[in-house]
Amino acid sequence: MRSVPEITVPLQLDDAAAGSLPARLAGRLRSLIGDAVLAPGEAVPSSRALAAHLGISRGSVVAAYDQLLAEGYLVAAAGRSTVVNPQVRRVHPLPVRAATPRRREAAPELDLRPGRPWAAEVVSPAWRSAWRRASAEPVDVLVPPLGLQALRGAWADHLRRMRAVVLEPERLAITGGGREGLSLLLLALAAERTTALRVGVEDPGYPSLRRVPARFGAQVVPLPVDEHGLRVADLPTGADAPDALVVTPSHQYPLGGSLPVDRRQTLLEWARRHRVVVVEDDYDSELRYTSQPLPALAALDDPADGRVVLLGTLSKTLTPALSIGFLALPDWLVPAVAATRRDLGTPVGLVGQRAVAHYLDSGALRLHTQRMRNRYRRRRAQVVAALAGVPGVHVYPMDGGLHAVVETTRPEGEVVAALAADGIRVSPLSEYWSGTGTRPGIVFGFGAVADDDLAHGLERIAAAAGGSGTAPRESS
Repeated sequence: MRSVPEITVPLQLDDAAAGSLPARLAGRLRSLIGDAVLAPGEAVPSSRALAAHLGISRGSVVAAYDQLLAEGYLVAAAGRSTVVNPQVRRVHPLPVRAATPRRREAAPELDLRPGRPWAAEVVSPAWRSAWRRASAEPVDVLVPPLGLQALRGAWADHLRRMRAVVLEPERLAITGGGREGLSLLLLALAAERTTALRVGVEDPGYPSLRRVPARFGAQVVPLPVDEHGLRVADLPTGADAPDALVVTPSHQYPLGGSLPVDRRQTLLEWARRHRVVVVEDDYDSELRYTSQPLPALAALDDPADGRVVLLGTLSKTLTPALSIGFLALPDWLVPAVAATRRDLGTPVGLVGQRAVAHYLDSGALRLHTQRMRNRYRRRRAQVVAALAGVPGVHVYPMDGGLHAVVETTRPEGEVVAALAADGIRVSPLSEYWSGTGTRPGIVFGFGAVADDDLAHGLERIAAAAGGSGTAPRESS
C-alpha cells in the first residue's frame, strides 16, 4: 500500500480570523512563501493531503491554490506537482551589509601546524572492505559500555604485537579519541573524591590535552622535562604528589625525548608509593624512525594492581577524522570507568567499531603504519637536510613523530610573523609551556603536506628562522 507523505509544513488556520476559509488559507501560505519557509521551487502538499491534514474540504484547498496560482506565488504544469514559483523572492530580505574595501589577495596558505598525518592513502581496498562488511551486518545490537568485544579483542592483539602490552580485552575501553578518553578517566577518578583532582602534566607538553583537566575543575601541576623526557627525580612527593600524571614516555611532546628504562622504573615505583594514576599518552609511538617502536610503559606495570593507564588513538597512524581510541586499564580501574561510561553513553557507533575491528583483524593497520613510517622517514630526512647549518637554528632530534622543533636566536614572534606573511602557518614553541619556562622557536608538522609543498615551506622556514647572533644552546 502506498503511504501518504506526512505534512511537515508549519501550517495552521486561525478560526477567529476574518475572511473565508480559502482566503485565510491562501494568506497563510502567502506568508510562508514570503518568509522562505516554503522555498522557491519547493512542491506544496497535494490538495487532498493538505485537506485531510487541516480537517477541511478539498474544495477549500483547491480554491486557495487557484488564488495563489493567479497571483504567481505558485506555478503548475500538467502531470507535475504544484510548486512555489522559483522566481519568487523573500518579502523580508536579509539586511544588506555595508560595503568593505577589497583586500589584497593573500598568498596561498600552507598549514604546517603539527598534529596531522598523511591521510591521502588511508582509503584502501582493505579500508573499504572493512566498512562494507561493518555496514552489512545486523544493527539490532547493543554496544557494551566499554565497547564492542570484537574491537577490544582486535586492539588487544594489536597492542601485544606493536607495543609489547599483553592484556585481556576486558581491560580495554573504547573511546571517542584521546581527549574524550582522558575526560572519561578523570570523571571516573573524581567520582569517589570530595576534593578536586590534582593532575600533573609535562612542561612543555601538548596544549590541548593539558587543557582537558582544567575543564573538569582539576588543578594542573606543571612538571619539568629535559632531553630524556620527564625529570622523574624531581617529581613531588607526599601530600604534594598529584592524583594523576599525564606523560609521554616513548616520545615526549614536543621536545622528542624518550624516557630511559631506569627513569621508567623509578616512575612506576613513585606512582605505586604515592598512589598516582599515570596516564601514558601513546599518541605516535608506532611512528619511530631510528629503531623499532619502544615497549610501552604499561608493559612494565602490574596488570592487576598497576598504576598505568595507556591512552591511545588512531589519529596519527590513520586520521584524526576517525575519532576513535582506547584506554588500557589496570584491573582495579575497570569497574569505575565502566560505571562512568554507562552513565555517559558510548561515543563511538556500532558500525564504526565493527569497521575498525575488521581493519585491525586484517592486518591492514600494521601494513599501513609500515608504509607511513617509510614516508615520514623520508620527510624527516628532508627536514634535517633543509635546516642543517642554518645560522641561529637548532633542530631538536626527531627519532619519531610527525613534527619538528626548531629553536632560534631570532625572536620567536618575528619568525612566526615572517612565515605568516609568506602564507605559512606554524606554532610558536612558547605555547607548549604552562609554567614560567620557555624557549624561543617554532614547532611545525611535516606529515600532512606534499613533498613539493614541504620543500617550499622548509625554504621559507630556513630564511625566516636563520639570522645572526649566537647559536642557540643545546636542549637540556
